[in-house]
Amino acid sequence: MQVSSSRRHLAASALLTLATQAAVAASANGSFQVQATVVSACTVSGSLLNFGGSIDPLVSSVPIDASSTLTVRCTNTTPYSVALDAGLHAGGGAVFGSRSMSNGAQTIGYQLYLDSGRATVWGNGTAGSSPVAGTGTGSNQSLTIYGRLPSLTGAVPGNYSDTVTITISY
Repeated sequence: MQVSSSRRHLAASALLTLATQAAVAASANGSFQVQATVVSACTVSGSLLNFGGSIDPLVSSVPIDASSTLTVRCTNTTPYSVALDAGLHAGGGAVFGSRSMSNGAQTIGYQLYLDSGRATVWGNGTAGSSPVAGTGTGSNQSLTIYGRLPSLTGAVPGNYSDTVTITISY
């Protein structure tokens, strides 16, 4: 018996359809992992602490107080500690009792504190000073620096300045 070409075509088509359905219905599973490592990170910056631009030592009452802010940003839940050194003109990074601003060879003493009552010296934890501890939120946090210029006795006219280094440990 001879099979017509249309029947052969139909049979081949049916076999191809069955093979395609079998291929579509088959599957295999696998897996892969996704990973990320988030590290602790912090940044810190400070703004100018200015005791004034026109201080007249003959009429100004002392002490002269001023404040400024530090901006700390640490990753969420990261514990940190912010320390200040004694400045460029103190005679050493931990000589907190001798913080001073300089105008050439002339100096004026000042101090930086943790509190508005100016009772606790902000330093690095040595020589009677304390750092500030906190925990990061992932957003900017402001820390206030309270400064005091205790005396103007013998002050020579001029522009005085100092640079204090901020260290954040985390």
